[in-house]
Amino acid sequence: MFTGLIEGLGILRERRSRGGGVVLRIEAPFPLDGTRLGDSVAVNGACLTVVTLEAPFFEVEVSPESLARTTLGQLKVGEKVNLERALKVGDRLGGHLVTGHVDGVGEVLSREERGNFIFFRIRAPESVARYLVEKGSVAVDGVSLTVNRVQGAVFELAIIPHTARLTTMGFRKPGDLVNLEADLLAKYVEKFLKPYQERSLTEEFIREKGFF
Repeated sequence: MFTGLIEGLGILRERRSRGGGVVLRIEAPFPLDGTRLGDSVAVNGACLTVVTLEAPFFEVEVSPESLARTTLGQLKVGEKVNLERALKVGDRLGGHLVTGHVDGVGEVLSREERGNFIFFRIRAPESVARYLVEKGSVAVDGVSLTVNRVQGAVFELAIIPHTARLTTMGFRKPGDLVNLEADLLAKYVEKFLKPYQERSLTEEFIREKGFF
């Protein structure tokens, strides 16, 4: 489990094929003290497992499934990536609950700088768009962000200078593809309500379920 608060920008130093997947060798911008083999690290929002550790480098293995559902297969050597290590029990939850399980790939439609802020419009696939609500949360390449506006499958974000400096959002541009993860709580709400979707949500029904 993650918070969507990026610890720093890593650099992809090497990628090689293995068994239908790929191994990524990443240089971390922070000390890897306390990081162990088998630990989870979110790389551009995708939860991956550390398989080799030689500080300041670590390696993660990306399965064919992850390559098909994320942008990790398009990463090039020398490219910067968002990194976040797994949340520890007792840590502050400064962003929102992020699982590192990417729901779909979105496309950056526009970037506009207004004063110190950067505004993005991103088109989301249906697997993400149905969960987007104004002032709700979404993870973009693993960054916990607030949705400003929603128009169909397109949503708008405002990036503060701090986030622009410390994450890949600072150099994202129109046409770029980004990993998207919808709010975990929204998915559970949908799951719980699904059996009742075809029933009328009347006052009587609400009373029956104990909400009054």
